[in-house]
Amino acid sequence: MKISLNWLKSYIETSLPAEEIAKILTDIGLEVEGLEQIETVRGGLSGLVVGEVLTCEKHPDADKLHVTTVDLGDGAPTQIVCGAPNVAAGQKVVVATINTMLYPTGEAEGFKIKKSKIRGVESLGMLCAEDEIGIGTSHDGIIVLPNDVPAGTPARDYYQIEDDYLLEIGLTPNRADAMSHYGVARDLAVYLQANGIPHRLVLPDVSAFREGISDKEVAVEVLNTEAAPRYMGITVTGVKVAESPEWLQNRLRSIGLNPHNNIVDITNFILHEVGQPLHAFDAGKIKGGKVIVRTCPEGTPFVTLDGVERKLSNKDLMICDTEKPMCIAGVFGGLDSGVTKTTTDVFIESAYFNPVWIRKSAKRHGLSTDASFRFERGIDPEIAPYALKRAALLMVELAGGKVSSPVTDLYPVPVRPFRFDISLSRVKRLMGKDVPDETIRRIILALDIKIEKEDGDTLGVAVPPYRVDVQREADLVEDILRIYGYNNIEIPQQVHSTLSYAPNPDRDKVTNVVADLLTANGFNEIMSNSLTKAAYYEGLEAYKAENSVAILNPLSNDLNVMRQTLLFNALEAVELNTNRKNGDLKLYEFGNCYSYDRDKASEGGLAPYSEQNRLSILITGADHVPSWNVSSQPTSFYTLKTVAEKIFARIGIDLNGAVMETLSSDLYREAVTYKINGKRMVEMGIVSKKIRSMFDIKAEVYYLEMNFDAFLKLTRNHKVTVQELSKFPEVRRDLALLVDSQTTFSQLREIAFATEKKLLKNVTLFDVYEGDKLPAGKKSYALNFVLEDTTKTLVDQVIDKTMANLVREFERRAGAQVRS
Repeated sequence: MKISLNWLKSYIETSLPAEEIAKILTDIGLEVEGLEQIETVRGGLSGLVVGEVLTCEKHPDADKLHVTTVDLGDGAPTQIVCGAPNVAAGQKVVVATINTMLYPTGEAEGFKIKKSKIRGVESLGMLCAEDEIGIGTSHDGIIVLPNDVPAGTPARDYYQIEDDYLLEIGLTPNRADAMSHYGVARDLAVYLQANGIPHRLVLPDVSAFREGISDKEVAVEVLNTEAAPRYMGITVTGVKVAESPEWLQNRLRSIGLNPHNNIVDITNFILHEVGQPLHAFDAGKIKGGKVIVRTCPEGTPFVTLDGVERKLSNKDLMICDTEKPMCIAGVFGGLDSGVTKTTTDVFIESAYFNPVWIRKSAKRHGLSTDASFRFERGIDPEIAPYALKRAALLMVELAGGKVSSPVTDLYPVPVRPFRFDISLSRVKRLMGKDVPDETIRRIILALDIKIEKEDGDTLGVAVPPYRVDVQREADLVEDILRIYGYNNIEIPQQVHSTLSYAPNPDRDKVTNVVADLLTANGFNEIMSNSLTKAAYYEGLEAYKAENSVAILNPLSNDLNVMRQTLLFNALEAVELNTNRKNGDLKLYEFGNCYSYDRDKASEGGLAPYSEQNRLSILITGADHVPSWNVSSQPTSFYTLKTVAEKIFARIGIDLNGAVMETLSSDLYREAVTYKINGKRMVEMGIVSKKIRSMFDIKAEVYYLEMNFDAFLKLTRNHKVTVQELSKFPEVRRDLALLVDSQTTFSQLREIAFATEKKLLKNVTLFDVYEGDKLPAGKKSYALNFVLEDTTKTLVDQVIDKTMANLVREFERRAGAQVRS
């Protein structure tokens, strides 16, 4: 938000310099992100003076040039050659003297006025047009000033050009009260008052306002008081739409706004003065002489001020006449109802609209205006009368109109102050300092908060409605602290703490361990939005669309449901990277997934909703970057499986003890799932081509998703133990088995450990063969067995007997045959 220091000082009288004001504002929560000295007109009109044309003769050698003598107030006529068609003797003009820098409107570079000869005649300056000195766009002729302006008057004084500073304030969304120059001045005054610094807070007087008789009254009817709690209006007739005076144009230019005409400029000025958006309607275009505040049927076409036709929602609050909508309330005006050069009668609207209604309409139509920015954050409902009177008085003064109607004020249910109790002792405890009670009371009163009652340590306070961010005790403590000063709270010499034990398992610790492992293995963590597209789940069986948690007020169609899986977020990241020629990816993400169960809807509350924390891992492209001694290898399903095994091994859980099952899912071409203690822990597989095509991904994508909540529970009873290494050697034996194609390694592993529980330490699979040399429906597994006795060295007789027992059980329970 841009604040002009000169404009600010018209509401608060203080001798503090710009740098000190910027520091104070930052300390009290209105962070000044930039402080820049500015000129409302480039060059500040330095070197330009008012001159009187004494004589004007035709140039002897040029038909379109004139030779003039000009009095610059120094008593000595100055000769200047001028080519303007409107120059004449007796005029008061703007003169650029020798060595003056001029900055023409719309040009990046300026130029210097030099002593010169034009067609043989000496010229010692320049008579200027508006565009040549940067105060307008006209180039029809030189500027002709009123005759009563003394010659020699500096042009910067005539045009009221002031040096100014622009404060760029990073306003937080909760500080709706400071979205104006007066709002910032009021907050600055709170600090100055609380600290005893001399100042005076002033607001322009509107006591001269008088209601008119009903010459041109526009009737008002509010049909939706929820969306428009307060609506005010008044008619000003006989206005003349023209350029604004220089002081008003300079105010707007100082904060980067372009002046339009006196009527529109007045509404913009008051918006940035007190934070109250106003709207000026051409009263002659209001059909039926009546304003109706209501909603319109769904799909009603409406052309806004930018010429775009929009389809209205039945939730858009509209300002209508008896025939048609004229304006999207608090957001944007209509094309046919605004003020034009031919406007003579104006209806001024000053209202307080429901922030939720305005925010939804602005989002719905993709519009963001100065008015909607304020309305949707919550303005002061009590400032509307002042803003209306201020606008009417300015229009009478600057546009020659008159107030021609009584004030219409429809305010059926006034917004009440926020009332609550605050404990002085709790304020001190939360602030971390024993601040005197009187200091706290002084700050509360400076904040325009009334103390309605006192009961010992407890104060009953009433916070004005414009402070929408202070509705409870903690909010007020924060306000007191920012005015008292965070820098005034000393850092204690001792820190007192209470020992506490982390829960078992410690989620953050386990998460960090897993994240460190994945990062060390070349993976990059991604963080994505939990809001996603409902379209992703249409037609899916793995995650049905009906189980999506819908957003009541979605920001867009791309963010209208909560995600059920992390897969689509990961694929969006792959799409983004592959489109930028980065196709070799290893990604992981921790995130919550959400689902809705219709069968539990009858239970009410949050019963139908569930939330689960998950870990997703994705790999695609090459496994590693090729170099001179290592060729590039594509990733595969087993690359992903290895990562999963590393994660479980790092925590101390043996994934080989899990039950592996084939997973049939429309997300994957092929996939498996691992269950431990009957609980599905992991699913992983090759993402199906249909899913990949949604993101235009052509390369194979291998994806794993883990139930991280269940994974944490597994670690609850896991204990780190120390075991002495055996003094006796391990023995390894290999065995090749011919088995049915449906037989899995996990089945054989289970049989092995059930047969030999004492000596068998591990079973691994090191080769699988299927081919035409084997009988149909058969495959060959090559297994490695590790045997060990921790009490003595194994002898051949025991080893052979153990292996024979294993072979017998493989033959009996799995129909296996030993291959020679």
